[in-house]
Amino acid sequence: MNVYDSDRMADVLAPLGYGLVETPEHADMVILNTCHIREKAAEKVYSELGRLRLLKNAREQDGGQMILAVAGCVAQAEGEEILDRAPYVDIVFGPQTYHRLGEMVARASRAGAKGARVLDTDFPTEAKFDHLPANTKGARDGDGRTAFLTVQEGCDKFCAFCVVPYTRGAEYSRPAADVLAEAARLAEGGVREITLLGQNVNNYHGAEPHAHDEPDAVWGLGRLIAAVAEIGGVERIRYTTSYPADVDEDLINAHAQVPALMPFLHLPVQSGSDTVLKAMNRRHNADDYRRLVDRLRAARPDLGLSSDFIVGFPGETDDDFATTMKLVEEIGFVQAYSFKYSPRPGTPAALMDTQVDEAVKSERLAALQDLLNAQQRAFNQPCIGQTLDVLLDRAGRDPGQLVGRSPYMQAVHVDGVGLELGTIVGLRITAGHANSLTGVLAGANTERATA
Repeated sequence: MNVYDSDRMADVLAPLGYGLVETPEHADMVILNTCHIREKAAEKVYSELGRLRLLKNAREQDGGQMILAVAGCVAQAEGEEILDRAPYVDIVFGPQTYHRLGEMVARASRAGAKGARVLDTDFPTEAKFDHLPANTKGARDGDGRTAFLTVQEGCDKFCAFCVVPYTRGAEYSRPAADVLAEAARLAEGGVREITLLGQNVNNYHGAEPHAHDEPDAVWGLGRLIAAVAEIGGVERIRYTTSYPADVDEDLINAHAQVPALMPFLHLPVQSGSDTVLKAMNRRHNADDYRRLVDRLRAARPDLGLSSDFIVGFPGETDDDFATTMKLVEEIGFVQAYSFKYSPRPGTPAALMDTQVDEAVKSERLAALQDLLNAQQRAFNQPCIGQTLDVLLDRAGRDPGQLVGRSPYMQAVHVDGVGLELGTIVGLRITAGHANSLTGVLAGANTERATA
């Protein structure tokens, strides 16, 4: 989502004459687009601002100007604090306001040496997407053959650990016609893989196209995926991030019926303990999650799962943690993201008086990550000898090397001689590593790939 937002900020700023640069040293404006999910991510903002302050001062000493801005969820949650702790910041704006960025830049530029700063963290009364320039490129990796497309924003679930409802606001789904139009523009620009985005993307309920006689008619995510798959040029579809309780039958059927929908799903469970899940205000228990996984795998037997885990949530006992480990062992994950719980200001969990000792958190996290890493290696190793369709989307570190993504989001490296970025090729996997695979063009000899 943050990558998509950054790309749209660039779209807003382009008519003002701004273009992206690789490094901040000679930039006229630097925007930090921030995440507030974990404490470490928030604190990194202030560290980075301190470094940028030196560049800003040097620019001003040379008679120039560098506008320094903080965007995103940290800006939304800590706007006043940012201005207090970093008074050299010119603009602070939340994730629902970047359609007003041009106006903010104009105000900051006019203020100049007067020291006036801009703070905009108001939630709009209208959909911000209605006030953004047309997106013709998406947020891309590599040569632009993959793109992110936001279809839903905000969250109404209010998990006890999460700041998203407070920083992103209430759930909003874009009309299906708008999503399809944007997807078509991306495909016309050469995009072949689209990832549909939302803080709770499974609860997408966008207005149905052309439903003039039925103003309340909506599409769910499953129907939207099927429609995107019908757009010429779109060969791969993914979606994230999922909320288990909002997976409906249409979405499960899409996994069975839409070949373009990749057999990889990020489905956060957070914990395997019903006690912890209830304290988190999650709307599922461990058995709900197991049953959902069974239904998804029945629809798509080759489905690979990824998930999120929080260890050390307030009140988590050794037995609670053991149930999480048991769930991981039972289900098996292709990839996973796991973190120690960190209190986020303003969330209910931050006020709980049953905080877990940091040393215990660290010990549990290490044990969980050992298990998850072993499962990832166990999934990668059997890929050796298989042929996987890989979308080559960027250059590798080594000369002549290309890198792409398998259907299961694995990074696959290949000798790029005779191959082109932006193509989907069958690669025979010759080696499996902890976080990536190595392959050769199907039918090619191994000696060429390892030379």
